[in-house]
Amino acid sequence: MWVEIKKVPSLTLAEMWKEYFEGEGIPSRIMPETGLPIGQETAVYKVYVPQDKQHVVEEVLRKL
Repeated sequence: MWVEIKKVPSLTLAEMWKEYFEGEGIPSRIMPETGLPIGQETAVYKVYVPQDKQHVVEEVLRKL
C-alpha cells in the first residue's frame, strides 16, 4: 500500500521529491491531486511512498 508523504504545487517539485527519495533508495510515485493525467505542470501533485518505507522517509526528511 502507498501512503502520501508530500503535497506540492507543481509537477517540477513533485519530480524533484520523487528523484530525491529514489536517490535515498525509497521507491516513490507521483499523482495529480485532481486525477488528471500526469503532465499538467501547474496542478497539485501528491508524492507517495510504500507504507513500509514511511518511517525511513520521515527520518530522511528530519535530516533536511
